[in-house]
Amino acid sequence: MYLPWFSLKSVPGIGNHIYKKLISKFKTPENVFNADVSEFIDITGIRKDSVKSIQKGIVESDSAKREIENAFNNNINIVTQNCDNYPTLLKEIPDPPPFIYVKGSLDKKSKNIAIVGSRNASSYGLSNSEKMAKDLTTIGFQIVSGMARGVDTRAHLGALSAKGKTVAVLGSGLLNIYPKENKKLFDQITENGAVISEYPLNMDPLPRNFPVRNRIISGISLGTVVIEAALKSGSLITARLAAEQNREVFAVPGNILSFKSSGTHSLIKQGAKLVENFNDILEEIPVSLIKIEDIEIKKNPDLENEQLNIYNLLDIYPIHIDEIIRKTSINPGKLSGILFKLELSGHIKQEAGNYFSISEEHSV
Repeated sequence: MYLPWFSLKSVPGIGNHIYKKLISKFKTPENVFNADVSEFIDITGIRKDSVKSIQKGIVESDSAKREIENAFNNNINIVTQNCDNYPTLLKEIPDPPPFIYVKGSLDKKSKNIAIVGSRNASSYGLSNSEKMAKDLTTIGFQIVSGMARGVDTRAHLGALSAKGKTVAVLGSGLLNIYPKENKKLFDQITENGAVISEYPLNMDPLPRNFPVRNRIISGISLGTVVIEAALKSGSLITARLAAEQNREVFAVPGNILSFKSSGTHSLIKQGAKLVENFNDILEEIPVSLIKIEDIEIKKNPDLENEQLNIYNLLDIYPIHIDEIIRKTSINPGKLSGILFKLELSGHIKQEAGNYFSISEEHSV
């Protein structure tokens, strides 16, 4: 069943573009191998030596057989373009993978939104990623990301915390999880969604793999949200691919002084939709809203009045204690006590130089 798919993929000169054209015309790899030479004339871009290799017939290599058996033994599905659960949107891109490896369960009917961003994100980027993913999940979207450190990881966790499903697209094989510390997250995702890859099961996380896999992240999604990205980053590659695939591109603005936001600001200048919350995404990609009342637009933690007043003055950007005193007229000694209690409870955090901000876990 799967050997012909592997065999056609191994033919020199048959990349994803040509593979898609062949399946579009001949429907199955078996039909490709059985076709007459004259039937390849209208396949634009196919090489003569590729056709000659195809004419030799299906090559049942031992390595392909071992790969298929290895997937079966590890409860990993091989989903070809002809399978019912191959993502419909992914078929629409110019170069979809002929088949993908899937651990977990793909929901073909889900409306996907991709969230990507910096691996070395700030607390602002991390909290926004998780909050955005949680809110979008609550109203019916499925979150797609790359399971990388930083923004990707928090996007997956946000979806899971909302009891939703999420899809991770790896730049390595499914038996070579990267990054290693996300093994637990990998398992959680496979139980509440799917982890997918186009790469062989034991493929290393080679640097060249990640820009290529990004077309899948954007390709299976209705739109891509970029949260914190430098001018030269993989997230901007994903955004560019999304635009080329005629998908929506969204960007969350950040600190104008941070290089980590320079990429997102560049996207906004180029026409990406500026996103402050999930409503901005719904304006472009409407869905049937569910549990809308469960989404917190403003958090009101269970605090005493004075503590709540101080908390509501703070933001994710640090504020100096002198500025807090100026806005509240509270005695410095008393204010220090209130700030200490808020910090002790985890609602805020103190940074060098007597600056205070809302903690990552409580920001919105």
